[in-house]
Amino acid sequence: MNLFDIENKVVLVTGGGGVLGGSMAEYLLKNGAIVIILHYKKDTVDDAVKRMSSISKKVDGFVCNVVDEKSLQEVSDAVISKYGKIDVLINAAGGNMPGATVGPTQSFFDINMDDFRKVVDLNLFGSIIPSMVFGKEMVKNKKGIIINISSMASDRAITRVAGYSASKAAIENYTKWLSVELALKYGDGLRVNALAPGFFIGNQNRALLLNEDGSLTQRGNTIISNTPMKRFGDADELHGALHYLCSDASKFVTGITIPVDGGFSAFSGV
Repeated sequence: MNLFDIENKVVLVTGGGGVLGGSMAEYLLKNGAIVIILHYKKDTVDDAVKRMSSISKKVDGFVCNVVDEKSLQEVSDAVISKYGKIDVLINAAGGNMPGATVGPTQSFFDINMDDFRKVVDLNLFGSIIPSMVFGKEMVKNKKGIIINISSMASDRAITRVAGYSASKAAIENYTKWLSVELALKYGDGLRVNALAPGFFIGNQNRALLLNEDGSLTQRGNTIISNTPMKRFGDADELHGALHYLCSDASKFVTGITIPVDGGFSAFSGV
């Protein structure tokens, strides 16, 4: 028996049209999983499914809103009707907004509370609500895996990203809480863990970390100087930890957060 086998596991990926979520989806497809892309934009879903179908025909996609329970329930019903089960949920949808971030010439008192709430809604409730909806189907089978996405901003103060940091810190506590809740009430087949990526270049943070000529910004330099491996991560460097959490190799692992960060979380700066 291969403990790392994920062949034909039905895996839902929220935010599957993004850089990290899309990379995860492609990797899982290459390893035999049935991958379902979830995103709020139809064009993004269609483009992702079309692109990934060249990797495997086991890809599908649905449009939904991760903070809208009705929208998610409709997807859940469709997935169960078509595939009969949900094995893994990856809550990769997330993001930030300028108003929830303290700009270089701003302070905490300039934060836009509406934007702050939207960031918390997306990052925190955008993981909690899908877990509630799709988790019900896992409970029926007494088997299922939920993987949340945390951040280096969750356990230390990283300047400027106030709303994002608060919501990702909540994700780690929620991961622990839900892991205990599901295991105690529904058995050892239900597991909840998280990945905490270090610093990866994505569409949302590119301008913060890189200048137009590709050189590091001041913030980018500070990050690299505090990362022992002295570089940003590549999206595919999340795949090993992801595969482990999706497979039976981690069947006695629940309630943890795995940092994939080049040593950033271990380094004191000295």
